[in-house]
Formats: sequence, C-alpha cells, structure tokens
Amino acid sequence: MNGADNNQYDLIVVGGGITGLVSAYLASKEGKKVAVVENSNNFGGLLNTFEIAGTKLEYFYHHFFTHDAELNWLIKELEIDDKLIYRLTTMGVFRNRKIYPFNNITDLFKFKPINWVDKIKFGLTSMYLGKLATWKNNENIGAKTWFEKWSGKSTAQSLWTPMLNIKFGPYAPIVPLAWMVGRMRQRLGSRKKGDERLGYLEGSLQIMLDALLEAMKKNNVSLLNNTHLEKIEFDNKEIKQLHFKDGSNLHAKKYLFTLPSCYFASFIQNEMPEYAAAINEIKYFGAVCVVLEMTQKLSDIYWLNIADDGYPFGGVIEHTNFVSPDNYQGRHIAYLSRYFAHEEDLAKMPNEEIKTLMISRLKDIYPDFEEAFIINSFVFKTMTAAPVCDFNFSEKILNCQTPIKNLYMANMSHVYPDERGVNNSIRIAAEACRVMGMDTDYVPKNKSMSATIGF
Repeated sequence: MNGADNNQYDLIVVGGGITGLVSAYLASKEGKKVAVVENSNNFGGLLNTFEIAGTKLEYFYHHFFTHDAELNWLIKELEIDDKLIYRLTTMGVFRNRKIYPFNNITDLFKFKPINWVDKIKFGLTSMYLGKLATWKNNENIGAKTWFEKWSGKSTAQSLWTPMLNIKFGPYAPIVPLAWMVGRMRQRLGSRKKGDERLGYLEGSLQIMLDALLEAMKKNNVSLLNNTHLEKIEFDNKEIKQLHFKDGSNLHAKKYLFTLPSCYFASFIQNEMPEYAAAINEIKYFGAVCVVLEMTQKLSDIYWLNIADDGYPFGGVIEHTNFVSPDNYQGRHIAYLSRYFAHEEDLAKMPNEEIKTLMISRLKDIYPDFEEAFIINSFVFKTMTAAPVCDFNFSEKILNCQTPIKNLYMANMSHVYPDERGVNNSIRIAAEACRVMGMDTDYVPKNKSMSATIGF
C-alpha cells in the first residue's frame, strides 16, 4: 500500500473522485492527518482524462458556469486561474430532421416545431422555473406532466419530453419538477442577455486534478490508489478498522465515504442491513460517451440536443466549437452522449457495438458527414453517472453523519435538487467537512441548491 507509513489517521476518505479529493484537501488545510483510498489506478472519478490529439480530454464532457463560486475559488487557490477561460457557446435542437439554433429569443421565434402561443408559454414557464419556483413545492409533481399542462403541447413534444426521455429513459415519468427547478436555475444563471458563457480549463480538468493532488502531497496527505477495500471491521456499531485485499488495514478517528450509494451500502450490509436497504433506495443510471477525433467539424453548434425519437444518442457536444481546435493539433472533437437505465440493452452492449451504432446515425443529422472524417474514436461508460431522482427524492437522501459512530457519507445524491457538476461536488465536500467539525466558512458559496439536504 504505497504511501501509507502509519495506519492511524485523523480522517480516511474512501473514494478518490472530486468530492473525496476536495474533502481531503480541506481537512489537510486544518492540519489533519489524512489518507485517500481509491480503488482504481487514477484519482478523479468522472473527471478522469485520456490523451487525444496530443493533449488531455475528459472521458465525459465538462464545462463550468460563470456563477460557480466554489470552483473559481478552488482554481484560484491552486494557482491555476491563468488556465481558466470563459467563452460564449451555442446551442441547437434537432427536431423534425432539421437543426435549429436555440440560443435566444430570436431563435425561439424561428423554431417552427413550437407554435406561437406555446412559444410565449415556453418563455414564461422557463422564467418561472429559473427565477420564482421553489423545489420544495414541486417534489411530488412530475416534470413531464407539468410541462404538458403549462408549457404547451408543442413545447412539451418538441423539447421537454425528448430531453427527459433521453436523460432518464424509463424513469422520465417519475422525475419531479423539483429537479427541473435546479437545472433551470443553473442554466439561467450563466446567461446574460440570452447569451451563455461557459468555462473550461485549457489543458483539461487534468490540470486541476494534478494541482490538487500536488497540494495534498505538500500537506502530507497519503494518496492510496489501486487500494481495494475488502471489508469494514465493526465493534458495537463503531468502525474498528478498514481491511484491504492486499492484507493491510487502516484505522482513523473519522471516516468519510464518497462512493456512489450502491457501493457504500455493500460495505455495511452485514452490520446494519436496514440502513443499507435505506441507502439502496437510491438508484443510479449510467452514461456512455463516444468521443470522435475528426478532420472536419460536424457543425458550428457546441451543444445539440436530439429531440427526434429513435436516435442512439441524446446530445452531440462539439468540444472544439467551445475550445479551439488549435489545442488539438487542428483536429475536431465531438462527444456523442447517451444516458441509460441499467435494464436497457445499452448497459450490456459491447463498446465496439455502441460505437458502430452511434456513428451510423450521424449522417441523418449531418448530411455532409463521412466516416472518413474520423481519425480516432473512443468509448467511455459508467454505470453510476447520477442518481435517479424520483418523487419526494429528498426523503431518500440520508444524513452525511451516519448512525455508525465517526462514519460519514457524501456523494452525488446530495447534489439534489441541483444538477451534478464539479462546483456542486466542491460544495458537498465543504459541507461534509463542516459536519465533521471543521471550519470551511472560507469556501465561498454561490446560489447552488446542492448540499442543502442531509447536512
């Protein structure tokens, strides 16, 4: 177990994604002796990167919002703010086999799939959700049902229903309007006069991960990758120590698990089956991205939502319409993205089959596209992209402080009713450290609604 010179710590963090890493960093700033245990070879979780066209790129697309106060703080704290860029981005919708720009009120007026009355309803309902609605009053109202009633039939059919179906699949009918309140508030907060500016780190999020890991090393944090937790040894509902598959063990005064709920529950099933069952009430859906490295761009649009039925992907995110192709040897990079339920065929489909399926439908959307444009293609899949938030989801979210003495949990379920993202993961980490008795008031807080339940 490389990096572990003593098995007594103030805090052991299990899970080396961004929430776990920031939690460990904040604890180390207070002088705590900290270890981070990560099952895989690389730290970073969903922020992990690979090499493409001579530089690093995320497995799953990422961008930041202008109002991400926590993220901006961390980037400045790590002294990498010179790498941070914010740029205007463009959005579009593919509906009725045609691409429509969808960035401002002018584009809305030109969007033929929505009739004039429903265009007005679209504007009013969007402003209501983003500015006036409260999530607490909308947890038992289905988003699909609400949009069909209030945004107009043509709006629901052309925008909201396809988006929810692609995002949540069979779970779409039970997604509460509360989730849309969080999502709309996040998106509207990044817009100014209709234009949206999004952020990114030149060189990828690997720049932030490397800087964060280096800062933790300077604070003497033990970073234990390829370290496979086998079981937790309990003594009268208190953790005695952690046992690992290599035969080693570790002990700490406090433990923070930042794993997805389903994985966390497996370690406490025998000791507290009822509590584990409550944790397992939270289900996850997966996500897959096919990343294309090409000689030519597909379009001028950064983010294209696919609102026609029958396509194997729900979004085409042209990364190099946001970050210049000059950063990638002049190559053009696009993500073909799709979420899936664990019961869907896509969950078990081999990567090569997924790649073939998705690429085969591109010409339907982009008539000038040729497979010869593709230099390289990559497939990345995760089974725990995000929790399935259903009706009254807040009642399923468990407290950060568990019934087990000195055992804490903080993960993506605590993002609700907001949308997942790097900034919200930092907020969750700061709140978890606060619950564990640390002072994290110096971490700024934006209008994020994450980490408001369970802390």
